Amino acid sequence: MAAHPYVVLSAAVSVDGRLDDTSSERLVLSGRGDLDRVDGERAAADAVLVGANTLRRDNPRLLVADRERRALRVASGRPEHPVKVTVSGSADLDPGLAFWHCGGERLVFTVDDAQDHARRTLGDHADIVTTGPTIDWSLLLDELGRRGVERLLVEGGGTVHTQLLAQDLADELHLVVAPLLVGEAAAPAFLRPAPYPAGPRARMRLLETRPIDDVVLLRYAPKDRS
Repeated sequence: MAAHPYVVLSAAVSVDGRLDDTSSERLVLSGRGDLDRVDGERAAADAVLVGANTLRRDNPRLLVADRERRALRVASGRPEHPVKVTVSGSADLDPGLAFWHCGGERLVFTVDDAQDHARRTLGDHADIVTTGPTIDWSLLLDELGRRGVERLLVEGGGTVHTQLLAQDLADELHLVVAPLLVGEAAAPAFLRPAPYPAGPRARMRLLETRPIDDVVLLRYAPKDRS
């Protein structure tokens, strides 16, 4: 069995822990400096993963933007962009999204009941993989490891981050805190209630704090708790 990839969770939040507000326009949390840092994390990754809700809401391309970083990837024998991965239990995803129509290999993980639908609607754009009757994150990571993915960058959303942290499958957490207060109960939260490992008194190890313009990056090791 292939080893699981090294899993890095990446999120930007308001001071009150929200990923976005409830308006129709995406709330800008990070500035140029942090977006460049995230681009560097994409360039270092073998695959980048987002959940289906993030794909629908943000329509991300998930590419490495910086030309020099892309060139370094190619010079090292890697593809120009990391593999792009999404996860959906329903496979109800618009085949017109940018995710399917710009660079990079693409993977969709779904469940048995939705795999036929996924192959009909998305099979021309991506490899379709089922993890069984439910989304099984350990099997998903096994499959990525089998495909040669050693470092996985997870860019959202809150449901995905919650499940990976609750199942103790994240190796690093990169949390950027922006000096904003959303204050809306219906705004998407970074994490949901869940049975997190060792409970609320287990403290993760802090790896780094770094100010970047007016935001602060906090790097934690979720598996290293005391």
